[in-house]
Amino acid sequence: MQRMKISCPCHFGLESVLSFEIKKLGGQDVQAQDGRVSFWGTWEEIVKANLWLRTAERVQIVLGEFEARSFTELFDQVLKLPLEQFIGKKDAFPVKGHCLNSQLHSVPDCQSIVKKAVVKRLESVYHQSWFEETGSVFQLQFFIRKDRVLLLLDTTGAGLHKRGYRKNANEAPIRETLAAGILDLARVRSDSVVYDPMCGSGTFLIEAALRACNIAPGLNRRFACEKWDCLDGAVWERQRRDALEAVDRTAQFRAYGWDVDPECVSLARENAKKAGVSPRIRIEQRDLRDFETPQAGIVLANPPYGERMLQIREAEDLYRLMGEKFREDYKNQYYIISPHEEFEQFFGKKADRRRKLYNGMLKCQLFMYFH
Repeated sequence: MQRMKISCPCHFGLESVLSFEIKKLGGQDVQAQDGRVSFWGTWEEIVKANLWLRTAERVQIVLGEFEARSFTELFDQVLKLPLEQFIGKKDAFPVKGHCLNSQLHSVPDCQSIVKKAVVKRLESVYHQSWFEETGSVFQLQFFIRKDRVLLLLDTTGAGLHKRGYRKNANEAPIRETLAAGILDLARVRSDSVVYDPMCGSGTFLIEAALRACNIAPGLNRRFACEKWDCLDGAVWERQRRDALEAVDRTAQFRAYGWDVDPECVSLARENAKKAGVSPRIRIEQRDLRDFETPQAGIVLANPPYGERMLQIREAEDLYRLMGEKFREDYKNQYYIISPHEEFEQFFGKKADRRRKLYNGMLKCQLFMYFH
């Protein structure tokens, strides 16, 4: 079976978590760099990666890596790539990309050059001068950084954070992939008890349940490469069947979520139901001032923060309240993500451990308290 280089982008700070996930799936020669992890595998690994990876943003095939300082070099290098191994006569092949610190800095011009080179290559193979592009979509993406080009083929479609259970969200939801990374760092297991006192749309609780019960995060959604002729549909059938059989229905996991906003409570319950994990999760309306846990567990929190001065002050008051309520009992472990540089000062205690993470482009810290 054909081996390919595969690349998965992720949130900055989660590279080591994603690397471990990929090794567990059987990926070979795993290499991590800033915001991206690459490995070698076959179509089996590509399908498994789409179904199982919790912290990757998408799964992409590396079509080529080369240097280009001129449009001629870019065109000639793309022209050499065996794109016909993937793209058929009627398939669509849109192009998008980014340029950074390179002589080729115009994204629209680079898009045009890559597109022309792909057309030229396919013309020479299929002996046709016009492509209707009405078939399956093969999204091409280029990254040009310091004159080094990375050309990728996206197998995922909608980003992997779109598990299918969160159609709606509250104002500042945490991304599913970032939540999954934090849960990995918190070592959520099949017998864990998890709490979220500000649960919002329920992302921490749902991702924790999916992880604890070994439910593949991509089990209830579809992917771009399912429609590709170059990928045998039997691979998808086999891997989906294996994923269903892998669900741990004996897990003792339980989760409790609270939120002061009744709309969030309703939304979180609805999302948990869509994810198929509502029997594992209890969600109620409750103020943080009434926080208490029935037994020792893992407390996760993504407290709201503001950009305007009044909102920032309100957030700081909330951090003080969290410090008071959380430190009243020492039986739990606490994992709190915040972009506030002085969170510990308002919380009233230095974290046992900190980890720098990015929530989108927003630099945050994960503050970890173990006792």
